[in-house]
Amino acid sequence: MQDTDERRIRLHQIKAVAFDVDGTLTDGGLWWGPGGEEMKRFSFVDIMGVSLLRRAGFILALISGEDSPLVNRYADKLLIKDVVRGCRDKAAALRAFAERHGVELGEVCFMGDDVNDIPVMEIVGMSAAPADARTEVLAAAAFVSSKPGGHGAVRELADALLHSRGLTGSEVFQTK
Repeated sequence: MQDTDERRIRLHQIKAVAFDVDGTLTDGGLWWGPGGEEMKRFSFVDIMGVSLLRRAGFILALISGEDSPLVNRYADKLLIKDVVRGCRDKAAALRAFAERHGVELGEVCFMGDDVNDIPVMEIVGMSAAPADARTEVLAAAAFVSSKPGGHGAVRELADALLHSRGLTGSEVFQTK
């Protein structure tokens, strides 16, 4: 990500962060166990990034097109209360999230990886995408991680948001 004055100002204005799940917090893969159970891989690097954002006071949400109970398990682990699963209109879900928390859309960052995320990216103050997002999504993103989804992209965004406030991950971790 090129560090421009406009991007720094945008990052600094963010109060809430919402994430797509599959392809953003995960690598987009889906495994089925021998009993038919679904399994997804979440990176501890990204888990720490989300945890640091929460500790720093950011309001967090997960907005997923999939209706997997694994999304709730992830949210429970990270103490994220706003979770929308099986969402077909992510922009409407994001608007409702912002209204519930009294934040303007310009104060929200959304990170997604596929074409169904573009309508959300177009209404928020800061749009973000992992490095391996679809070409159209990369074009719509103000922040593009150097890491692929599920492999540190979320942590890279978290670090940029913390840095915009003059914070480091270690400072946030040690203060809460």
